[in-house]
Amino acid sequence: MYEASFASLSQYKCPDWYRDVKFGIWSHWGPQSVPMFGDWYARNMYIQDSEQYLYHLRHYGHPSKFGYKDICALWKAENFDPDALMARYYKSGARFFMAQASHHDHFLNYASKISRFNSVDVGPHKDICGLWQAAARKFDMPFGVSEHLGASFAWWVTNKGCDSYGPYAGVPYDGNDPAYRDFYHDNYEHIVKTEKPGKPGQSTAIRRWLTQNEAFRQYWLNVMKEIIDLYAPDMLYSDSTLPFGENDDRQDNADYRYGLEAVAYLYNKSEEVNGTNRAVYTQKNRNPAIYQVGILDIERSQLPEIAAEPWQSETCVGEWFYNARIKYKRPDHVIDILVDSITKNGTMLLNVLQKPDGTLDEQTDWMLSELEKWFSINGEAVYGTRPWRVAGEGSSTVLIEGFREDKVSWQLDDFRFVQKDGKLYAYIMCPQVGKVAVIRSLTEGEHVSAVRLLGYGKVEFQQFGGALVVSLPDQLPMPGYVNTLEILF
Repeated sequence: MYEASFASLSQYKCPDWYRDVKFGIWSHWGPQSVPMFGDWYARNMYIQDSEQYLYHLRHYGHPSKFGYKDICALWKAENFDPDALMARYYKSGARFFMAQASHHDHFLNYASKISRFNSVDVGPHKDICGLWQAAARKFDMPFGVSEHLGASFAWWVTNKGCDSYGPYAGVPYDGNDPAYRDFYHDNYEHIVKTEKPGKPGQSTAIRRWLTQNEAFRQYWLNVMKEIIDLYAPDMLYSDSTLPFGENDDRQDNADYRYGLEAVAYLYNKSEEVNGTNRAVYTQKNRNPAIYQVGILDIERSQLPEIAAEPWQSETCVGEWFYNARIKYKRPDHVIDILVDSITKNGTMLLNVLQKPDGTLDEQTDWMLSELEKWFSINGEAVYGTRPWRVAGEGSSTVLIEGFREDKVSWQLDDFRFVQKDGKLYAYIMCPQVGKVAVIRSLTEGEHVSAVRLLGYGKVEFQQFGGALVVSLPDQLPMPGYVNTLEILF
């Protein structure tokens, strides 16, 4: 049994299933998908003159009359088919799945007895998380849930505002309605007043991501325990540092006690259900003293080198919620991120966007088809692999700068490496037909006996000391994508 302390939880070891799966798909989906206008809609619709406010005003009406609670009622998920989607995701390479339990909008995607604003009582009238879990079990896929609720109390203070000018100047948004205070939060303490010439009002800046309000902190913990009791998930993801430490690196900070209790509760539930702890907890504080209670999650970025412990990279094909106007990542970019992550001891989680009715658009369907083709050839070099002594070689590296995910212009000398069952797999990041691949990271004592191009077969090679020169065929198995060499010694 784990105790709610760093001393106890620091004994945590990442389960092998997580190290083996390498690639998972995430349904970051909820009422904020309804307007099809992207991420943070529930917050930005209450910020006068923001793009989402203007869209909301002209499409639904003023947020004093038609607020986010009314958006929630519009979410029907009427064409949601979790079994068909899970089959699609499995064929596309995913070996674990994560569902969003609650975003910052405080809407719970399951049958909650704590909050009336949940997907069974409002909107779809479906247990979204429960349906996802049942579908994942049919494919023996570990099931996780993401919680973004910890930031909700401060993040959603915008619903307490009003317009500073115009026909609704001074008219309170519906977040001020006492009848819905349980949903919109009693969070007036986070209002920061500002004075602009001719426009008095409140600042929309988020001064603190995680609140110091003790009542909300206890509420958050109660919701976490409800989710864990209902689903005994294999993974719990927090969109923050370990709550509620606000990235304080001191283990003696009492603000972490709620997060520690939730993580211990998760692990102990897993032991109760499975006989051993197979659960994974992820959060975003990069200090090992904090993230050692689980594993580190890095949003829209990478690590520069091989990490000693497993970690998670997460990204999205577009924005986090469906946005009809956004450009998507191409499949080759997604695969590049996956490869770079797993060669550094990471596992990748990809958010696949759903429209409000629960379906996928044609571009997303095409991306999944391309991933399916790639994994059918290269999957053996992904699942169950471990890092080699170096992550890669070559002149190109991924950009590590905030949330930037620029597509790397790979060169002919760029390779990434993993190993499994005594085999070395070399990812060719920039394969060229009819060319040679020159790998320089072997030692003189590593004598290659055979080389196979996955999806093609054996290829000719020569070895000169630590340099391996491989002849590539005139037809690559996956033109325009990473191709993979299996190297036998």
